Amino acid sequence: MPKKSGKTSPRAQPRSARRLPASATKSPAISSGFDTAERIARALEAVAAHLSAASPAHSTAASIGAADAFVWHPNGRLAPVPHVSRVDLDLLKGIDRMRDILIENTERFADGLPANNALLWGARGMGKSSLVKAAHASINANRKPADRLKLIEIHREDIESLPALMELLRSSPFHFIVFCDDLSFDGNDASYKSLKAVLEGGIEGRPENVILYATSNRRHLLAREMIENERSTAINPGEAVEEKVSLSDRFGLWLGFHRCSQDEYLAMVRGYCGHFGIKLAEEELEREALEWSTTRGSRSGRVAWQFTQELAGRLGVRMRK
Repeated sequence: MPKKSGKTSPRAQPRSARRLPASATKSPAISSGFDTAERIARALEAVAAHLSAASPAHSTAASIGAADAFVWHPNGRLAPVPHVSRVDLDLLKGIDRMRDILIENTERFADGLPANNALLWGARGMGKSSLVKAAHASINANRKPADRLKLIEIHREDIESLPALMELLRSSPFHFIVFCDDLSFDGNDASYKSLKAVLEGGIEGRPENVILYATSNRRHLLAREMIENERSTAINPGEAVEEKVSLSDRFGLWLGFHRCSQDEYLAMVRGYCGHFGIKLAEEELEREALEWSTTRGSRSGRVAWQFTQELAGRLGVRMRK
């Protein structure tokens, strides 16, 4: 029987022989992964460096002395306001009693004497915030730069950062009015507790060089339905409402603003027109002013101001404050 030839048939090599080395296939993937991670890390470092350079510096004593009015930002910055939007004190009509009380309180505070935090509450558009800004300007009119009051506005949504602002102002040589316009609380909003602690009751308390002025359409800073809901659902209705209502009690000075009469409204219009040099026959001015208030459904200082702007624009008169 013939022997089988010793030659091997030219068959394909085994699969293992055809495979590329593992290092040859996996190394590029590993290298690519490392490159991607490194690029991400470098990008994050660049973003962090940019944010650090762009973040505003915290306010210092020198920066506070550079202006009379500021807006507080919760990141620790006081933004100076070169020109405050205000109305002259003499143009605020129908609020003589509230004006005199607030001016006296503010002047005592500026002189380093005891004074109360003030809550200006009541009808819309009757000059609550205008009175605060006008009082600030009036007190500073004849004061030296070192004795001038500083006005700091804090927005309603930033009330929780109020303790940080107090800490910043506590060591300053200046006196400050911290002003919050249209202050009120709704629903389950608990930020009012920060305000309560600053007004009275906190360990540190309000700094001696700081006074708080707030305006609100609500006497107790809470919606009536919110108070009624607390009263109806609580085990002890009186205690449930007392905690939130007591916030307004911590303002030692309450100044109520009520709707103005027709005569007071017309006096506001005449005052604005005289101040800005808007000339119109008395009877025609009165007729148009009353018609304007009727279409707005109310009489107030704000409505009188809006009518004055309309009249000035129609007559081509420029209004410069």
